[in-house]
Amino acid sequence: MTLLGNIEFQTTEEIRSMQQQRLADLLKYVSAHSNYYQNLFQQYHINPDKISLDNLHELPFTTKDNLACSNDDFLCVDKNQIADFVTTSGTMSDPVTFYLTSADLDRLAYNEAISLQCADGSSNDIFQLMTTIDKLFMAGIAYYLGIRKLGAGSIRVGPGTPHAQWEYIHRFKPTTLIAIPSFIPQLLQFAKEKQINFQSTSVKKIVCLGEPVRNADFSLNELGRRITENWDVKLYSTYASTEMGSAFTECGYGMGGHSHPELLILEVVDDNGERVRDGELGEVVVTTLAVEGMPLIRYRTGDLCHVYYNKCLCGRATTRLGPVMGRKQQMIKFKGTTLFPQTIFNVLHKMPLIELYQIEVARDEFNNDSVTVLLNSALKSDEFEHNLLSLFKSILRVTPHIAFITEQELHSRVFKTDKRKPEKIVYV
Repeated sequence: MTLLGNIEFQTTEEIRSMQQQRLADLLKYVSAHSNYYQNLFQQYHINPDKISLDNLHELPFTTKDNLACSNDDFLCVDKNQIADFVTTSGTMSDPVTFYLTSADLDRLAYNEAISLQCADGSSNDIFQLMTTIDKLFMAGIAYYLGIRKLGAGSIRVGPGTPHAQWEYIHRFKPTTLIAIPSFIPQLLQFAKEKQINFQSTSVKKIVCLGEPVRNADFSLNELGRRITENWDVKLYSTYASTEMGSAFTECGYGMGGHSHPELLILEVVDDNGERVRDGELGEVVVTTLAVEGMPLIRYRTGDLCHVYYNKCLCGRATTRLGPVMGRKQQMIKFKGTTLFPQTIFNVLHKMPLIELYQIEVARDEFNNDSVTVLLNSALKSDEFEHNLLSLFKSILRVTPHIAFITEQELHSRVFKTDKRKPEKIVYV
């Protein structure tokens, strides 16, 4: 693989030819080394030599349950060849172990380098890494390796307090932050309280992970607007997962995250497993290419995105994904309405007083959900509660329960020591 991203500017025909060869290499590789796919091909009488991009859809999907039940059967190398051990976040199920060889780490570095370059990054940038690099977390190590591959500078602060973040921003003058976007309003609130002139800092860009900052039409959502209306920075959305070992990152036009066709084959499918058309919503399915440790074929991520096949204004011919609208497992059936968590988050982000929250979803025996919003008890007042419920009613046409708990209890619920990301929603 040659840095950086020249493949993205090739024609669709050239990209397809390259993917066809890499798919053939993948099928040959798993046929020789993966117990799981060897058994699958035998069970379904599949001849890997007969599979191409044209009939890839004939292969069965790989699911999260398959990974959980047969974790080590996906491993294609001896464990003494494993260079790094990572796990999935376990948002909706038990974490799954992923094994990365030295070559897989090189692939990860390449992916993140071209992703950061897509987000207008270069070797002239200094990136402040505000997400953990430990706890078996792939994203943290991926960003660090990608920054090195790009030839840029990194400041490995991790998910520290606002005080620590501002201290290192002033000391080392990063141009770009890599952060979970919901942390940025807390960063700005701290700056205002301490009279920090954040508009005059070196920071010009924020690469956002873990949460969307755009709506389906690519306009900034409430969280994105809340950041940019207070701070003159440019936001770049990303979408990635441990399973795919690569990322979809926006270019400067902000019209969806670009795929890396040399690293994965992307399908976006409807409930019947059929490919959706340009602009339509579907489930993201990936086949990973050039993976040595644990390659996956037609892996169902559960994530629902709009897909765009047309050429981007930046000139890249690669398929793009809009922001994740939700996960199939996270659909909430509430008072006759189907909601995704993000729609609830967007309402809460409209109220600047709300800095921290958690959504509790409980399902009854009739498969209906009750929704409770947990908030800081310091906000409790009849006027505040009335305004919030009115906002929910006007936007979602339904109103959740509102409960107030202490700031300390709320913080401990959201930021659990054994979790890598804030738990903004829990299913009880």
